[in-house]
Amino acid sequence: MALYISQIHPIFVGEVTGVDLRQPLDPAVVMEIDAAMDRYAVLVVRDQPLDQEQQMVFARSFGPLDLGLRKVKKQPHRFRYDELIDISNVDEKGRIADRNSGKIVSNIANQLWHSDSSFQRPAAKYSMLSAVVLPTRGGETEFADLRAAYDALSDELKAELEALEAEHYALHSRFLLGDSDYTEEQRNAIPPVHWPIVRMHPGSKRKLLFVGVHARRIVGWPVAEGRMLLMDLLEHATPRDFVYSHRWRVGDLVMWDNRSTLHRGRRYNLSERRELRRATTEDT
Repeated sequence: MALYISQIHPIFVGEVTGVDLRQPLDPAVVMEIDAAMDRYAVLVVRDQPLDQEQQMVFARSFGPLDLGLRKVKKQPHRFRYDELIDISNVDEKGRIADRNSGKIVSNIANQLWHSDSSFQRPAAKYSMLSAVVLPTRGGETEFADLRAAYDALSDELKAELEALEAEHYALHSRFLLGDSDYTEEQRNAIPPVHWPIVRMHPGSKRKLLFVGVHARRIVGWPVAEGRMLLMDLLEHATPRDFVYSHRWRVGDLVMWDNRSTLHRGRRYNLSERRELRRATTEDT
């Protein structure tokens, strides 16, 4: 069967059929998926129950993989591969984690609008999240289209933002949630980086509004003034018209472009198991 993509949201997001991600991808299919990512920014593939090895093979088809915040807190984990990120409420021994644990704080931080690894250089390109165990309700993942957010800005604001850069810092979202138990070495493990607030996507050639919770200040501005503008821009970027909410089924694989979208998880009952695995490529 040939690869087929149908758009499932008015402005972005495609659902893919005609591909088995459990098998190594032909280079031509990789190119088709790359082209689809430029257009849709988020791709949904149902009924793909990947094991760890299969997910790694699939992810590596799109480039070198990123460790993200694992470079800060080098904690034990359940997976065979350091490059697989455990998006779950389960500790390294396979038990549901205590609500006061760092694991749960990290889980809750994922409920803030963000782009994976925008706090480093190179930042993230694609993220690929596989659903393994799901709670009875809640736990959706939402995606916002940053290209649509830019298009909806006034001409005056577009002109003002063109010259501005934001500083992104790895632990900013954790500090917002009261998670400050980091050594000086950990705080400095990933130095802050600066990104233009208005960026051009290299594939689609569309301009986008590059904001998110990792952005902690506007370079050259007073902190308070810059943070207020960043909060205003984040609110502008995430109205319901620009957002797709994915209701997970076991075996789903969702792939998104961190350069043109934001995402966040939604609340669920933390006493129920929720296990997803993420692999993320670097934007080299």
